[in-house]
Amino acid sequence: QVQLVESGGGLVQAGESLRLSCAASGFSVRLNYMEWYCQAPGKQRELVARIFSGGDTNYANSVKGRFTASRDNTKNTVYLQINSLKPDDTGVYYCRAPDHNAWGQGTQVTVSS
Repeated sequence: QVQLVESGGGLVQAGESLRLSCAASGFSVRLNYMEWYCQAPGKQRELVARIFSGGDTNYANSVKGRFTASRDNTKNTVYLQINSLKPDDTGVYYCRAPDHNAWGQGTQVTVSS
């Protein structure tokens, strides 16, 4: 059974950092590309980062330079490091495994100014 479980969100002040985790089960993250999305309050879910099976990454223009996607194959987990957090980064962050049509339940990030 394919499952994704996010964690690591919280309430932080602007300028701080967070690392979000997405633990996968039922498939190998090493062999799949994975995505991170953010759904801000009242807005549609938006793609912010991808990490491909070969390790390459790409990012939405709005987060380049502050967001870093990575992967730990031994833990079957992908991560999203977010630095210099801004109030506009507030939202629920989801990971997705497109090839398995799977979404996690999301983790809330709230950034206060």
